Amino acid sequence: MRDSNDAEPAIAFVDLARQRTRIRDRLDEAIARVLDHGQFIMGPEVAALERQLGSFCGARHAITCASGTDALVLALMAKGLRPGDAVIVPSFTFCATAEAVCLLGGVPVFADVREDSFNLNPASVALAIATARRLDLRVRGVITVDLFGQPCDYDALEPVVRENDLWMICDAAQSFGAVCRGRPVGTMGDVTTTSFFPAKPLGCYGDGGAIFTDDDELAGVIRSLRIHGQGRNKYDNVRVGINGRLDTLQAAILLEKLAVFPDEIAARNQAAARYGTLLPPWVEPPAVPEGTTSVWAQYTIRTSDRDACLERLRRRGIPAAIYYAQPVHRQPAYAHFPVAGNGLAVTDRLAAEVLSLPMHPYLSQEEQARVAAGLSPEAWPR
Repeated sequence: MRDSNDAEPAIAFVDLARQRTRIRDRLDEAIARVLDHGQFIMGPEVAALERQLGSFCGARHAITCASGTDALVLALMAKGLRPGDAVIVPSFTFCATAEAVCLLGGVPVFADVREDSFNLNPASVALAIATARRLDLRVRGVITVDLFGQPCDYDALEPVVRENDLWMICDAAQSFGAVCRGRPVGTMGDVTTTSFFPAKPLGCYGDGGAIFTDDDELAGVIRSLRIHGQGRNKYDNVRVGINGRLDTLQAAILLEKLAVFPDEIAARNQAAARYGTLLPPWVEPPAVPEGTTSVWAQYTIRTSDRDACLERLRRRGIPAAIYYAQPVHRQPAYAHFPVAGNGLAVTDRLAAEVLSLPMHPYLSQEEQARVAAGLSPEAWPR
C-alpha cells in the first residue's frame, strides 16, 4: 500500500496559477499603472471596475468594497437593521452570512435548505418567519445564499418575502456570473452582495467584495457608509459608517480577470458536464434546474460513503473539501439562535454527505478522470 503516486502530477483544488499564466502580462501592466499614478485608495480603476461590473450583470449600481463580509454588513446597515431585529438566513453555508447580522446586533433565525440545490427552502423560510414571530422578534428580512455557484429559486422565494413585507438581500459570494430564469445574479432582491476572495469564480489577490442594487437612494447610502458615512467630503460625516473601500490594486487586478470571466464560466460548465459523465453511479452529482445556470464555485457531490471517499482521494494525492461539515446553527458562536420549526433535518443530513471535488476553468479531462477513478473503492487495496 502507498500514500501517494509520485508518477502523477498534482491536481489543484482551485488552480489560480494557470489563470495567472494566461493573463500575467496584462496583470503586470495593470499593477504597474496603479504604481505609476499612485492613487492607491479610490483610484480610477475602482470606478472603472464598478461600471464594468454593473454592465456585466445589468445592475444599475455596482459598489465595490473591502470584502464579501463588508458587503453584507453595508447592505444590512443601509436597510436599517437595528439591534434585536430578526433576519432569516440559511445554516448550510459559511458563517459570514449570520455573522454580519450579529455584528449589527441582529438575530439570525436559521432556515433549512432543499435537497436538490442546497439552497434555501421557501417552505422553511416561512416556518422560520413564524418561529421568529412566536418568539416576539421583529422580522425585517431574509438573506439568501446562492450556494456552490447556483442561484436560489427566487421565483419561489420572492412571494414569501413579499407576503411578509420583508426585504431580501441576496448573498451571491459564490454565484456572481450565474443566471436564474433570465435574470442575472446581481438583479434579484433589494440588494445583492458578492465576494472577490481569491478562490471565488471571480476573485482578486486579497479580500474584496461588491454590492449591486437598482435602488438609487439605497446605492447613495451604501456609498456613504462605505467611506465612514461621508457626505459632501470625507470630513463631512452624515451617518456612522465603516472603512469598507476596495484597494485600487485589487480593482486593477479584477478588471483583467473580468475580461476573461465569460470564457472561464463556459470552461467551468464544460468541466461540470465532464464530471457528470465520469463519476461513478453511486455518488450523486449536483443538479442545476432548467432555466438556471451555475458558475460552479464548487462541484459538490453527495455520498453516504463520504469519509471513505475522502480518504481514498487523499491517498491518491487528490484534493477534496467538505463544505460545510458543521452547519452554522451547530457552531458554538451561533448555537443559541432560533431555528425554523422543529429543526433543520436536510441541513444536518447534507453536512454528513457532501464532498467538493477539484473545480476551476483550467481543469483537464485527464485530471477529472483521475478524480473520478480515485473515488472508486478499487483504486487502492485495503
